[in-house]
Amino acid sequence: MEEKTSKVRTGTVNCMIAALIICLIAEAIGPLEFQVMGIDVRIMTMIWAIIIGILLSPHLLGKVIPALQKVISKPEIERSPFLLSMVLYPLGIMFGISAGPQIGVVFEAGLALVLQEFGNMGTMLIALPLAIFMGLGRSSVGATFSLCRDTALGITGDKYGLNSDEGIGTLGTYISGSIFGTLFYSFLAPISLMIGFHPYALAMASGMGSASMMQAATAALVNAAPAYEEQILAYSATSGLLTSVTGVYMELFLALPLANLMYKKLHRPIEGLRAKVFGKKA
Repeated sequence: MEEKTSKVRTGTVNCMIAALIICLIAEAIGPLEFQVMGIDVRIMTMIWAIIIGILLSPHLLGKVIPALQKVISKPEIERSPFLLSMVLYPLGIMFGISAGPQIGVVFEAGLALVLQEFGNMGTMLIALPLAIFMGLGRSSVGATFSLCRDTALGITGDKYGLNSDEGIGTLGTYISGSIFGTLFYSFLAPISLMIGFHPYALAMASGMGSASMMQAATAALVNAAPAYEEQILAYSATSGLLTSVTGVYMELFLALPLANLMYKKLHRPIEGLRAKVFGKKA
């Protein structure tokens, strides 16, 4: 018992030290900025923290540098989901404290901004069957029941645990969204304006993700439509506020139960189809 407690304590301390060092290195590197076909692309510093964290895994650099396994090994990997959950609770409290006094904005924003939260359920209509077909199993629920930003991590972490299939699915989408989302938004803004989308609609969409993703999306949109800068910032901020206020309830009481229902009804026929396409060993 004492040995197990000692491992838990050591794993917790090592995780906190590693997280601090990784964050300092990521901040020292700063955001990555470049242009592709005249389009400004800005990747937030969080990308470096994700990459460094992946590289420090015992399955990657740990194999090359055995000394790393004394700091990042199985105890640290087992503790990290619990520590992440602890970090998400203050984040949820912060959302409530910051959004509560401005609840009037929700009622003044209009029907379009309120109904945008149904987009959380719209994502799963396509993504959930596709994820099942790809063989993700129960991870499909966590990966597709929402946009998988900060609030979704808190919900799946509290309901299933981040080391569960559902938690891994949410975390996987969160990370991939942080890596590829900035690139996607940078190209989406100018292309969407070219095909006729209004800057206000795109600004509303920019606020659906986390704070870092909203910043990246609005920066790309402002760069593509500088004449609407003030309006874009106002709409994206209101959208972000609504997402933090109403999104968590939409995800918890509507989107997640619907995702579970869809998985229950669809996983057997889709997995049967997958077996026919790829063979029973797929």
